[in-house]
Amino acid sequence: MSLTNCRFYEDKYPEVDSFVMVNVKQIAEMGAYVKLLEYDNIDGMILLSELSRRRIRSIQKLIRIGRNEVVIVLRVDKEKGYIDLSKRRVSPEDVIKCEERYNKSKAVHSIMRHVAEATQTPLETLYENIGWPLNQKYGHAHDAFKISITNPSVWDEITFPSEPVKNELQQYINSKLTPHPTKVRADIEVTCFGYDGIDAVKDALRAAEADNTPENQIKVRLVAPPLYVLASQCLDKTLGVKLLEEAIVKIEERIKAAGGSCTVKMAPKAVTEHDDAILQELMEKRERENTQVSGDEDSESDDE
Repeated sequence: MSLTNCRFYEDKYPEVDSFVMVNVKQIAEMGAYVKLLEYDNIDGMILLSELSRRRIRSIQKLIRIGRNEVVIVLRVDKEKGYIDLSKRRVSPEDVIKCEERYNKSKAVHSIMRHVAEATQTPLETLYENIGWPLNQKYGHAHDAFKISITNPSVWDEITFPSEPVKNELQQYINSKLTPHPTKVRADIEVTCFGYDGIDAVKDALRAAEADNTPENQIKVRLVAPPLYVLASQCLDKTLGVKLLEEAIVKIEERIKAAGGSCTVKMAPKAVTEHDDAILQELMEKRERENTQVSGDEDSESDDE
């Protein structure tokens, strides 16, 4: 048994009428020779008549060597190893579903392969003991892997080949599939020119942080008056955006009651590390501009 090669699923061959992901290897007069990526690269063929519903003028425009294609299985001859496939009978919806399943299966395969190499356990053994039983119980091993991050009971009915395999698999799943927080940010200008203007601005901005919880926190940072940044980190980007939107409404209500105004310069959105770096640069620049240089007085006294 190999440490790196194995089919993704328990069945050695795909079912007739199922959708599979293939890679085009060669184009001939009869059609295109392909490898079934989910079935350990076994051979298949898309017949010329199954490439397109329209009249074929150029095969190269329909299919190219090296490209992945979603196809449907027409016939499987297990004795001779022939698998006939069709591209023309696949709808756009079928392509989306197949691609989603293939990407999940590829992610599982990558994790299993790492564990196989790290523990020197044959890949097929891992699939037999872990991957295929999880496919049966959870619909897909990838879904089970994600659940296992917060609910280790997923492993209760799994018979691991060894304790090192179990430990390596759990650690690698946690490092690969644990969701990372998304940074969400909004830029606002808050002004109030009344008698208690400064205190009114502070009070309005505190309203944004008033309902912070350990799970969901909003931080307000000053760039340079009157520009402020609201920032939050959430696993759910949509929730993060909603939190900032609600915080801005609170700030607007408070500052308007005090006779001031709040203007949104950048609506709440997910930001990248690059966006953060630009903001930090801007803050440092404003800080330098506001710092008073006291070297002029010294030079005047020297001249005297």
